[in-house]
Amino acid sequence: MNHHSLYGIKRAFYTLLSFLLFLTSCAPSTPLAQISLLDSTPTPAITAMPVESRPEYKPGELVDYTVQSGDTLPALASRFNTTIEEIRAANPIIPQDVSTLPPGMPMQIPIYFLPLWGSQYQIIPNSAFVNGPSSVGFDVQGFVDAYPGWLKDKTVYAGRATRTGAELVDYVALNFSVSPRLLLALLEYQTGALTNPDEPQTDFYLGYEDAVGHRGLYLQLIWAANALNNGYYGWRMGTLTEFEHDDGSIERPDPWQNAATVGIQYYFSRILPKSAYDTAIGPNGLAETYRQLFGDPWADEIELIPGLLEQPEFLLPFPRGSAWTYTGGPHTGWGKGAPFAAVDFAPPSQVSGCFTPAEDEYATAMAAGIISRVDYGVVVLDLDMDANERTGWSVLYLHVATKGRPAEGTIVNAGDYIGYPSCEGGKTTGTHIHIARKYNGEWIIADSPVPFVMEGWTPHNGPVAYAGTLARDGLIITASPVSEAFSRVPAGE
Repeated sequence: MNHHSLYGIKRAFYTLLSFLLFLTSCAPSTPLAQISLLDSTPTPAITAMPVESRPEYKPGELVDYTVQSGDTLPALASRFNTTIEEIRAANPIIPQDVSTLPPGMPMQIPIYFLPLWGSQYQIIPNSAFVNGPSSVGFDVQGFVDAYPGWLKDKTVYAGRATRTGAELVDYVALNFSVSPRLLLALLEYQTGALTNPDEPQTDFYLGYEDAVGHRGLYLQLIWAANALNNGYYGWRMGTLTEFEHDDGSIERPDPWQNAATVGIQYYFSRILPKSAYDTAIGPNGLAETYRQLFGDPWADEIELIPGLLEQPEFLLPFPRGSAWTYTGGPHTGWGKGAPFAAVDFAPPSQVSGCFTPAEDEYATAMAAGIISRVDYGVVVLDLDMDANERTGWSVLYLHVATKGRPAEGTIVNAGDYIGYPSCEGGKTTGTHIHIARKYNGEWIIADSPVPFVMEGWTPHNGPVAYAGTLARDGLIITASPVSEAFSRVPAGE
């Protein structure tokens, strides 16, 4: 069966599901009115609806589940403590090569009960977590300037520039692809950054203290965005199924939870005692602060990741006819830990560390697009040509040399020059190019049901970050950080 026939079958599957969902859908709830924190009228507290605890299901008992945006079979199997095979047996309509599941699709999932499941309350939708379409047009500086809090007058040196508090939030939000609204809500909830003119007298604004020294607003925001992503994408990958609180108690996120809520739960579990944590993740915690600042996030929820998501065809990120070293298997797209969205390539060299590549050893465009962002070490290729990496497919190139890189707004074809690999743009052990994908602002995990395929080469996770392989037609190439011959990958063959 050819690709087009298979695609048609999957589209028919999606159309059938859409029709079934139309028949079973309910009318949307009335949106909450947006309430300003500056209003003199006190905002009534939201009272949580009584929620019955989950029963102790019989082993393999079928439970109802409605697919959420971005769900995949491996992640659902992990969350419900079951197997992909059992889920397929209970839902035979699902195609064998399904990538992401269609949002809203009703399913039955065999569940195997585990104790210590956490809160069923969902704080915000995934589209309010990611720096994606919902963030387009949001003026961070204008929003901060409208409030009397200490953030308005704050300036910080970050990313080789002096930035206002609002510019700092926007900078961290862009790099980690976490919603600036979410970061502002956290700053307000924890420090009164928007409404309190008195700046906290501490280096640890968000309460995270460690031996490394995350001192100052910039490093605290970096830690926060990284922790949020570790929770969000750990849930997406199915690798985060429990975490420990400061009192030693274990919490397992409710299997029906959404990724955004788990990301926030994980974040607060790192810095708050259990009693304060329970308040923060409930309806009178961060959710209430977010609602007062920005209105009801559920009223503006969008479908962040569609069903049956497919990556465009990608070339390897270096010139046709050359062979570069696969120096890094799946690892973080930005920061530390999850998501394992990136892989690394480097031109072969007889020297280690940072070096100047030869004239013909440059990175290339993996697909046609427009250069939507250029920063120190960074080039972003936007494939839908709207020059906004928050929408559609985009590719992040990291460690691109400043000299000779293309300007923002440059239109390129697949295989065109992108820039020279270097050590610019973050910590690195040597000259290379780091590449990662995003769709609607969400990092797309490299070894996943939407695999990071480049000219037929598919990356697979290793036992740890940066380890791993590339596979094509039975040939397996193992990542090597020292440019060994066995790790070289030919382009255009």
